[in-house]
Amino acid sequence: HPAKYRAIGARIPHGALLYGPPGTGKTMLAKAVAGEAGVPFLSISGSDFIDRYVGTGAEKVRSLFQKARELSPCIIFIDEIDAIASRSGVSSSNDSTLIQLLTELDGFDDKCEIIVLAATNRPELLDAALRRPGRFDREVPVELPDLEGRMQILRHYLDKVAHEDTIDLN
Repeated sequence: HPAKYRAIGARIPHGALLYGPPGTGKTMLAKAVAGEAGVPFLSISGSDFIDRYVGTGAEKVRSLFQKARELSPCIIFIDEIDAIASRSGVSSSNDSTLIQLLTELDGFDDKCEIIVLAATNRPELLDAALRRPGRFDREVPVELPDLEGRMQILRHYLDKVAHEDTIDLN
């Protein structure tokens, strides 16, 4: 609800980085945020941007953000962002993709109603440029769930498959 932020003079965050071990629910959390906000959810994996042809990844970034502007307000979710923004071994074909992503994030103004969530298992490997103010400057650790959290996740997935009613989840 961007109007609530603006009414009190707050600045809407443009990006947040969800990080934690694999299987902790980073993607589910991003979907839940969009669901709670009642806005469109655009999801893509960092590996989807990778191509052997230079410039193809950058074009995919431009296309994604253009679609988000059309659907605004919305949430963009980039899973495995380290695939395109890793400090260790960013190849020249991915340089243009990373630069385009940074350009799009810097293009947000105070009236922009797009929030970009990204997820990674290894935040220490990300290019420092991604974590500058106005980009992914908010970080949300997503830790391994406790027993009750594991039970809820198990129930969530179990509801999607045929199973005996007598299963004791404990």
